[in-house]
Amino acid sequence: MKKFLRIVITLLLLTSRLAGMKASGEERTIPVLEKVLPSVTACFEHYDVIVTPDKDKPEWWAGAPSVLRDRDGVFWMACRMRTADGPRGLRGYEIRILRSEDGIHFQPVHRLRRESVPIAGFERPALLQDPESGKYRLYGCGPWKDGVWSIIKFDDADRPDRFVASTARPVIQPRKKAYPRDIRPDGYKDPVILHAAGAYHCYAIGTMRRTERIYHFTSGDGLHWEPVGSPMNSVMDLDGWHDFYVRPASLLPLEIGYLFIYEGSNTEWYDPVYNMGTGVAFTFDLNTIHELTTQGPLAVSSTPSKRFHTLRYSHWMHVGDELWIYAEAVRPNESHEIRLFRLPKLGN
Repeated sequence: MKKFLRIVITLLLLTSRLAGMKASGEERTIPVLEKVLPSVTACFEHYDVIVTPDKDKPEWWAGAPSVLRDRDGVFWMACRMRTADGPRGLRGYEIRILRSEDGIHFQPVHRLRRESVPIAGFERPALLQDPESGKYRLYGCGPWKDGVWSIIKFDDADRPDRFVASTARPVIQPRKKAYPRDIRPDGYKDPVILHAAGAYHCYAIGTMRRTERIYHFTSGDGLHWEPVGSPMNSVMDLDGWHDFYVRPASLLPLEIGYLFIYEGSNTEWYDPVYNMGTGVAFTFDLNTIHELTTQGPLAVSSTPSKRFHTLRYSHWMHVGDELWIYAEAVRPNESHEIRLFRLPKLGN
C-alpha cells in the first residue's frame, strides 16, 4: 500500500510539472500513463460478471453499482436496472438490492420500483452505513414530482433489504435563480456519497445549460446539504479528453488523502452522452482535485461494441490485499453489465 501511495504522489508531481510546461509553452512530451502505470489498463481485461441485464438485448443495462461491506463482512450492492423502452433518461425502472457473502456471487434480495415512489425513472444510487447508528442509508436520483432532477433519500433501514420506496424525499435540488437570466445548475444526479473527516460528502453531476460537471456538497446529518464554496463552482473542468462531460465515480481512501475516480467523454467520440471512459485524480482535502490521467482515460471496456467503449459508474474499495472495482461496462451487443475487477495492491 505504501508503494501505491508513492506512485500516486509521483503521478501528482508529474501532472503538476506537465501543467507548468503547458503554461510556459514547452512541448508536452511525457504521456503520464505510459511512463508510470503501463500495466494498469491491462488489469481491466480480467473480470467477474456480477449482474447482467434482465434482457440480453441492446440498450438493456444493469449498472451504476454502489457497494458496501458491513460490520459482519457481508457485501451489499445497490444498482440501477434499465430498460430499452421509453425515452432516454427515464429508462431506469428499478433500484435493485443484492447480497453476497464473498463479494462475487450476489443474490437479489430487494427491489425498489419507480412506480412505488412514484418517480419517472432512476439513475445511480448510493448505499452506505451510518458510522454512528449503524443503520443503512440509500440515496438515489431522478426527476422529482416537478420534473427537476434531484438527489433523493429513502428512510434509513436496519438492513438494506428493508428500504421502503414510498419514503423517498428530495435532499439536494437546484437553487432558485437570483434573477431571470441567472445561469446555475438546474438539476443534480448520480450521487457519490461517503462519510469522511467528520461529515458526509456528496459528489453529484450538476447539469448547466445541458453540460455536466461535478459539484461537491457536505452535510452533518446526511439530510441537510450545503455546497462547498459557491454553488456555481464545479470541482473539475470540461477540458482535454473529457471536454464534453465529466462525472464523479468513486473515492478511495488512502493513507494520506483520497484517490478521486471520475469519468468523462470527448466531443469527438460517438454519442458522448453515453460513451464514457474512467479516469483518476487525487485529493488531500476532498475538494481540490488534482487530475492524474491527463492524456486519456485510465480504462474503457475491453468488450466494446462497434460504436461504444463505455466503462463507467465504478465503485472502488479495499478488500484484503486487493483493490476491488465494480463497474458498468458495455458488451458487444450494446447491452451493459456490472463487472468486478480485482487488482493487486501495488507494494504487496
